[in-house]
Amino acid sequence: MKLHEFKFELPEELVAMHPARNRDESRLMVVHRATGQIEHRNFKDILDYFDEGDVLVFNDTKVFPARLYGNKEKTGAKIEVFLLRELNKELRLWDVLVDPARKIRVGNKLYFGESDMVAEVIDNTTSRGRTIKFLFDGTDEEFRKALYELGETPIPKEVINRETEPSDKERYQTIYAEHIGAVAAPSAGLHFTREVMKRMEIKGVEPAFVTLHVGLGTFRTVDVEDLTKHKMDSENFIVTAPACEVVNKALDAKKKVCAVGTTTIRAMEASVSANARMKPTQGWIDRFIFPPHDFKIANCMLTNFHMPESTLIMLASAFAGYPLLMEAYKEAIKEKYKFFSYGDAMLIL
Repeated sequence: MKLHEFKFELPEELVAMHPARNRDESRLMVVHRATGQIEHRNFKDILDYFDEGDVLVFNDTKVFPARLYGNKEKTGAKIEVFLLRELNKELRLWDVLVDPARKIRVGNKLYFGESDMVAEVIDNTTSRGRTIKFLFDGTDEEFRKALYELGETPIPKEVINRETEPSDKERYQTIYAEHIGAVAAPSAGLHFTREVMKRMEIKGVEPAFVTLHVGLGTFRTVDVEDLTKHKMDSENFIVTAPACEVVNKALDAKKKVCAVGTTTIRAMEASVSANARMKPTQGWIDRFIFPPHDFKIANCMLTNFHMPESTLIMLASAFAGYPLLMEAYKEAIKEKYKFFSYGDAMLIL
């Protein structure tokens, strides 16, 4: 498929700048692949579509406050430093993006507020990418505490065009987030509340948890018309034996296995065994999923409404079928559903 096939006009006012007042009060579009039927519901109704023995698979990665603001030595110029991933724990080396990049060269030092935190730029990686080494006297625990105090919730400002607010710290994080490592939230999971999870338990719908540390590559624009030429950034993932046990039992019983989000489904697809079951796996994944694709594990998916020409809409269309998904998006725009991380949800059955 070609990039232009995923282009559509999205009115600016349909991009959610803030989440719904309560997580589970988002709207829910339900898309039936077998019949092409589209229903309009509320997220609280999601369990109407699941029965005892069905499984919802969640990504339990935890977002860390990855956006820091520092000042360049001598000039004092304000520089945004976006932490992408830790390269070496002992040496405190990190892969980062800097902005404005033109001002930052190898050898420059950055100072962070009134803290003792200083970073030195030791390498250029891409146009905006740098490798930095934090110079900090203290234990690893003290270093991480200082990073957390200095950091800001990394809402994707390229799309959510506003300053970070205190409420983002809680709302740009799933309620079941456990393993720190993501620089973006697995947004389909943001709709779940403790009440919905409790109702799942009562109904006998089982949760399973995988971990994929979402990177900024999730939002990276696709700039090649031929989708086979697009390269995804690598992201670290773990699929554990307990998760495999829950999922495989449901598959054997011909139950629903629902991936909550595109990151979850990518981790599941990276852990497929020869007999089309999930096997414990961990490592790095850079698989780009677009139509056509034969999904081996999940037979339904919960996802948000994605931006035009994004890798996320491409994965969703591979799952739903391109014509049906584009029809659903046309309907979503007509019905004024909210798009992107803080937007509404779509259940593809």
